[in-house]
Amino acid sequence: MKLKLLSAALLFSITAQSQVATINENFSTFSGENFPQKGWTSNKIYPYAYFSANNFPQIYSGTDVINPTYIITPELIAIDGTQTLKFDAQISTGSFPGAAGTIEVGTVTSAGDASSFVSISAPVALQLTSSAFSYPIPATTAKFIAFKIKPSTVHSAFQIDNVVFSAASNLGVADQTKSKENIQFTVNPENTALQFTTKKELKNIQIYSSNAQKIKEGKVMDKAFDISNLQTGIYYFTIESVEGSIMKSTFIKK
Repeated sequence: MKLKLLSAALLFSITAQSQVATINENFSTFSGENFPQKGWTSNKIYPYAYFSANNFPQIYSGTDVINPTYIITPELIAIDGTQTLKFDAQISTGSFPGAAGTIEVGTVTSAGDASSFVSISAPVALQLTSSAFSYPIPATTAKFIAFKIKPSTVHSAFQIDNVVFSAASNLGVADQTKSKENIQFTVNPENTALQFTTKKELKNIQIYSSNAQKIKEGKVMDKAFDISNLQTGIYYFTIESVEGSIMKSTFIKK
């Protein structure tokens, strides 16, 4: 009986330790190529999903442009609606010319069940240079976050890195006021993007909800920023130019 109790206690301890409250992972301490590793799993095996020698999860399409690859986080203690997921992703160097694919964020109920994937973000086309992504994660009973990578070209590789899952940061009181420096922009007719008409070269944008919680951030590409995954409402944003000036404004997502 004592042996059974000890075994049960040990199993509970291992299970409890496998759950994490937050994630701050740059994969620098990972060794070897294969999944699973340190709680990170995938629905595919090498060479379609593996840890690169450059310390990041890498996805390779081979000749399969139909079936997506899922990279799944360690089990989380809870996804309660107060957290934000941030990460970097791009097309990997060395891919065939014209390489293309999308990344989509969602949740799964089990690390071994990619079919339970529930999308949180719209698919976003990956670029040849690294893009920073940030998504508010709504409350759910699921305990795993999954990155869904869907190649659209053969012999293409993709990577994710610098994954952070933590409580969302808040907008300071001073940041809730409009900037003295004017920033010209519109919300496109489809309500899916902010389009900037300023002559300034823009760099990074941070978007906050009406209660001052940061919900999204990233790089402005071609003077536009995707807001398709935002719910209807009023939002603040701060945006930085390449010269370092910070501009602030508000918009309504319909």
